[in-house]
Amino acid sequence: MLSRVAESIYWMSRYIERAENYARFIDVNLNLAMDLPHDHPEQWEPLVMTTGDVALYEKYYRGYGRSDVIRFLTTDVMNPNSILCCLEKARENARTVREMIPQGMWMQINELYLWVKDSVTYNVPQQENVAEFYRRVKLGAQLFYGIRDETYSREDGWHFSNLGALLERADKTARIIDMKYYYLLPTPEHVGTPLDLLQWSALLNSAGAYEMYRKFYGTLDIDKIIDFLIFNRTFPRAILYCLMSADTSLRTLTGGEDMRFSNAAEKQMGLVVSKLMYGDALEISDYGLHEYMDHFQQELNSVTEAIYDTFFASKEMRP
Repeated sequence: MLSRVAESIYWMSRYIERAENYARFIDVNLNLAMDLPHDHPEQWEPLVMTTGDVALYEKYYRGYGRSDVIRFLTTDVMNPNSILCCLEKARENARTVREMIPQGMWMQINELYLWVKDSVTYNVPQQENVAEFYRRVKLGAQLFYGIRDETYSREDGWHFSNLGALLERADKTARIIDMKYYYLLPTPEHVGTPLDLLQWSALLNSAGAYEMYRKFYGTLDIDKIIDFLIFNRTFPRAILYCLMSADTSLRTLTGGEDMRFSNAAEKQMGLVVSKLMYGDALEISDYGLHEYMDHFQQELNSVTEAIYDTFFASKEMRP
């Protein structure tokens, strides 16, 4: 497979996953705003902070009002990571490899992008049916993955798609967890209060994890929530699950053996996965949640860079 084809498939899925995750935490924040006490202001700045686009946002907007943040993260063409721009780039990547992917995948991306573009034309995300807009974005992304998994042979293309989606998902789950740091700093008078637990519940919902967490642990507990979102090996949006599955696709592509490495991508992925496999919530409590997630994101960036160097920097990956 040509490296340019592999890279397009990889980024196609990363952009779809990014758009879905943005839709997730915007939608959850809208619902959280309705549940907050009357004397507690809505908080929209954390959404921008967790995306890493604060400097860009403040270049074009003053203050962090609801409508401005929603516009920036959803439809702003000046924000390359807005939902609209992510879907546009996913569509362009899919267009360049149409002959290499099932037709249904291309049709779903194209349909989702055109629907969002038409909705933006009529300013839908600012209207009363805003919740339905984000629900359809999430559903459209999930339908894309369903079509992919039902129609795409488990060969190189599928594994590059899977690798891209899972790395993006792990990154966004980490950012969702880190969002709690920006929502409410852990002071003695706030930790464990109903407001604190309400926000943790919102974060579980952002990751689509609320129901599975309750089945796994039952009652809400901060350490258990952190443990579930980071270290769970069966929940498909937990960080460890994502990276273990991504590592499987990576080693299928390289033909590498477990517990060994033959290139930078395998080495960096193995280092991150092994650290997570032997980690726990107590370690994070000692280290600091924000500091731990910040360090993890740096490590994940190293994995992404190693994947680029291993597969995409060369002219061809395989004959």
